[in-house]
Amino acid sequence: MGQFFAVFATDNPDVQSLRQHLRPTHQAHLRSPDAHHVVVRLGGPTLDEESTAMNGTLLVIEAQCLSDVEAFMQDDPYVRAGLFASMEIRPWNWSLGNPELRSQL
Repeated sequence: MGQFFAVFATDNPDVQSLRQHLRPTHQAHLRSPDAHHVVVRLGGPTLDEESTAMNGTLLVIEAQCLSDVEAFMQDDPYVRAGLFASMEIRPWNWSLGNPELRSQL
């Protein structure tokens, strides 16, 4: 499809109830990205130091370009609701563990 992008997002303080309320629609968005021409390859919440509370999101998205990932993320229910204090999207070279490269290792 294209290249990979890593998305690192950190929650605002005290948004656990908002996160829980929006989580089903957020997960549906990640699982049905067709309108944005991206594929979410990996994803999940980041956790606090005690590994008890979600405090952010980590995603690996495959897309043709950064602007496709940005548009996809702007439509995410978490982003629309202002859940994140910060979000960074970086191009990423998925080498180790990439199933498409296993025959080359």
